[in-house]
Amino acid sequence: MGFHRRLAPSGFNRGAGAALCALSAAAAALGAVPAHAAPKGPTRAEVDRLYQQAEEATEAYNKADERAGVLRREVNDSQDRIARGQQSVNTMREALGSLAGAQYRSGGIDPTVALLFSDDPQEYLDRASLIDRIDVRQAGQLKELRSVMRELAQERDEAAGRLAELERSRTAVASHKAAVERKLAEARRLLGALPAADRAAFARASRGDARADLPLLSGATAPDARAAAAVAAARAALGRPYVWGANGPSGFDCSGLMQWSYAQAGIHLPRTSQEQRGAGRQVPLSQAQPGDLVVYRSDASHVGMYVGNGQVIHAPYPGAPVRYDPVGMMPISSVTRP
Repeated sequence: MGFHRRLAPSGFNRGAGAALCALSAAAAALGAVPAHAAPKGPTRAEVDRLYQQAEEATEAYNKADERAGVLRREVNDSQDRIARGQQSVNTMREALGSLAGAQYRSGGIDPTVALLFSDDPQEYLDRASLIDRIDVRQAGQLKELRSVMRELAQERDEAAGRLAELERSRTAVASHKAAVERKLAEARRLLGALPAADRAAFARASRGDARADLPLLSGATAPDARAAAAVAAARAALGRPYVWGANGPSGFDCSGLMQWSYAQAGIHLPRTSQEQRGAGRQVPLSQAQPGDLVVYRSDASHVGMYVGNGQVIHAPYPGAPVRYDPVGMMPISSVTRP
């Protein structure tokens, strides 16, 4: 007769606490961005600052949301293990018959101990033959049954607690999402209040003019077939709208565009621009080749794809579609070759 193997400990209990701390930190980062922080007298720089703050918050939200998805899958895996374990427990109880049922109803007290502490000696004598019929194999099965039931109870409690904590964290992140959307709406309002010439200049180079001190870049040939496929995908996305928190195919934020483009080449990139900075080998800007990821700002809160001839394709900000811009449109943090 085959019986349930001992439940293997899952990675959920070990990693959930740290992951939830990461969620809380990301939520705090989102909360640190005030919803109404625009100064009086809109200027192009003020609009850019609002978009930058919203983009930083977007990447923090992306990280939190991705991690929440991982935790959700871990919880589901844990629940699957619990269901399989319960099925094994039921099978074991049925095999042990009335003895296992009595053991379960008595709260897990060993039958021998229960009989020894019986108040009625005759009852003990009447049931002593039952103990005699418990052979070594049955005793082992009964011990395993109790052990598995304890493990199941513990895993149920931990999974329920972690799931509740995860849901609270996701609720907090969702509330911060609303704050980001208010900030973006304020940026659009300020942009609409700018003079027409300033709006046109903002549309041409939303992140500032190209720097003159950059190395001369040319080269329009991708180094390999995978990079070429990613560049082709990015070009295919030209004109699609910026949608914060989206990774295609109908809309993108900056890191979502990079992740989607490389996915079309069969390469998985992490979700956020900060993680994408480390998703490959860093190269000098002077050696940039089509397909390389150009990461911007010291906090790596924006990313685009170098496509040759001194240009990147990127998702700039809400209201601006995926487009070409000069590689030096804003301070470059690093260049990564996936």
